[in-house]
Amino acid sequence: MSKEIERKFLVDSDIYKAMAKGRREMAQGYLSRNPDATVRVRVADAVGYITVKGRNAGAVRDEWEYTIPSADAEAMLKLCPEGSVLLKTRYLVDFGGRTWEVDEFHGHLEGLVVAEVELDDENAAVEMPPFVGREVTGDERYYNSNLCKQGKPE
Repeated sequence: MSKEIERKFLVDSDIYKAMAKGRREMAQGYLSRNPDATVRVRVADAVGYITVKGRNAGAVRDEWEYTIPSADAEAMLKLCPEGSVLLKTRYLVDFGGRTWEVDEFHGHLEGLVVAEVELDDENAAVEMPPFVGREVTGDERYYNSNLCKQGKPE
């Protein structure tokens, strides 16, 4: 079993763009939004992925992710319920010995930007980059599976 340990923050400055070492365009959708077994399909720069995630316990949850043919991922995206596909640009920023993923959302979530950092231990110290604002780890309103359905939180 694989564990994902991740902290999530709102972004309050666009300085991450100048700091980024790369970026990827993504479309991702949800075949299941059940919190106990969320099933996500993603196409990122013509590579397909399918991911199953368990329920969050703070910053920790079970996660299994597999590469699949992009044509299969694109076909699965078409099966996703209406409104459950997100479009975003992901910027990769190295800071404080970690790689931060900064997601800039498009479409009905335009203007929302969040930063995530994966950890080996949920109690690990994290040096905060200058673009990071309020922490939203564990706030269900900011789970991608909920953003696609509920829209941008107030």
